[in-house]
Amino acid sequence: MTGPDTVRGPSPAAIVNAMSVDVEDYYQVSAFAGSVDRSRWDGFPSRVGANTRRILDLFAKADVKATFFTLGCVAKRDPGLVRAIADAGHEVASHGWEHHRVGQQTPAEFRADVTRTRLLLEDQSGQAVTGYRAASFSIDRSTWWAFDELAEAGYHYSSSIHPIRHDHYGVPDAPRFPFTPSESGHDDRPGLTEIPVGTIDLRGRRLSCAGGGFFRLLPYRWSSYAIGKVNRVERQPVTFYFHPWEIDPGQPRISPVPLRSRIRHYTNLSVMEAKLKRLLADFKWDRIDRVYGEHLSRTGTTP
Repeated sequence: MTGPDTVRGPSPAAIVNAMSVDVEDYYQVSAFAGSVDRSRWDGFPSRVGANTRRILDLFAKADVKATFFTLGCVAKRDPGLVRAIADAGHEVASHGWEHHRVGQQTPAEFRADVTRTRLLLEDQSGQAVTGYRAASFSIDRSTWWAFDELAEAGYHYSSSIHPIRHDHYGVPDAPRFPFTPSESGHDDRPGLTEIPVGTIDLRGRRLSCAGGGFFRLLPYRWSSYAIGKVNRVERQPVTFYFHPWEIDPGQPRISPVPLRSRIRHYTNLSVMEAKLKRLLADFKWDRIDRVYGEHLSRTGTTP
């Protein structure tokens, strides 16, 4: 990618972007849901703890703080992991209990799930848990009610929308930057703030620069270009994400799985860590709650 908007090295805008990690194991991903029944989860060797601790070391060397959206079932199985995340100065946030997509639950089931997760994570981390990310970005127009349930459950922000068109998720007409999806909060509890993950608008077409599979599959120069342009031209931070299993090329292979899911999950695992190191060096990063602290303060949703 070349041209006047190409970004090489550190972002000229010096915007601080938001780094996040979705703490889930390789067999818990939604893409494998049709191949791995939840009743079999305990039979798989867990690798999320070791991989997340490698990420903590990676961030420490780069002097980067991040937000870790953590599954409740992972925290219950490895309680020392959440403590390690918090002790290293990172934000602990909720990814729900067992990676259920929002639409698989009733509103009451969803609220119970996110409440249970928040309470466990707060107990283990010793810090307030105010952020949430839905499994597989599964809040969409049909599950918009989830924002009210999150606010009632004590959350202050969500980072659950990928505002693009995709076969598994996405709200392509949603705002690209933080917004208030509901105004129905009580007088003593303001509405929730939604912080979408990163996109770039190229001639009216939205493309992802948020991380995950897009970051692994596409050349690094695409992410560098896109993040840099959003920083410099729009003067906005980008919210980036990835998973611990993405830096683990030695993870057990799940079979059988659909070809598309296999390609998306396993491609370029061996190069992911090197690309991350470059990304951490080329741009400025911090926790979601600090990057968007001023915005959350203006909307009254800071702790």
